[in-house]
Amino acid sequence: MTEDDDITDLHDPLDGDPRLPDFFGTAWPQVEGFRRMLVDQGVLRGLIGPREVSRLWERHLLNSAAAVPFLPTSGLIVDLGSGAGLPGVVIAAMVPGARVVLLEPMERRTDWLTEVVDALGLSNAEVRRARAQEALDLQADAVTTRAVAALDKLYGWAMPLIRPGGTLVALKGARAQEEIDNGRRAARRALVGAVEVREVATLEGVEPTRVVTAVHEGGKGVR
Repeated sequence: MTEDDDITDLHDPLDGDPRLPDFFGTAWPQVEGFRRMLVDQGVLRGLIGPREVSRLWERHLLNSAAAVPFLPTSGLIVDLGSGAGLPGVVIAAMVPGARVVLLEPMERRTDWLTEVVDALGLSNAEVRRARAQEALDLQADAVTTRAVAALDKLYGWAMPLIRPGGTLVALKGARAQEEIDNGRRAARRALVGAVEVREVATLEGVEPTRVVTAVHEGGKGVR
């Protein structure tokens, strides 16, 4: 580890911001507990990079929360390629009325996710080790993803997990619209209906998050 990668001197400028408990509401204790676990173990276990410790709130936790307005408050939500638990753990904390499956193929990550779910008491969350193609018994009301793949690939993995009328909610970067445009043929093959990209604000001064919603054609969804 180089001096530039030393995480001991890195401080998240949003730590202690009084707006955070208000923003997360009743989910605050679990989200803050998740942040502490990521600070303590995230780098050591290869879940986040050293420089991400100083921007967990803006780049990861608030970013994950941006998906919540587009999700059902009940039913089944699948977090595809859950990784470190972003956005799935934040969603499970913020949407307690939904069943949230954290779907992840790598054992070391499912071990971590199981520890997080147990430590935070997320009774509505369950961890499942599998690839999307191995979990077709899941017919979700919504599937969430973050940093998994471009939309042209993502449609083929996610849509078979979504019931007709359900929604893919993908957290994306600056090239979101370009991915939508490049993925139109793949969208038709995967029976994707309406696709939209939105910029979602969280806290003032925090860069908005781009959220792509894509409806599984054949029923009612986000329009």
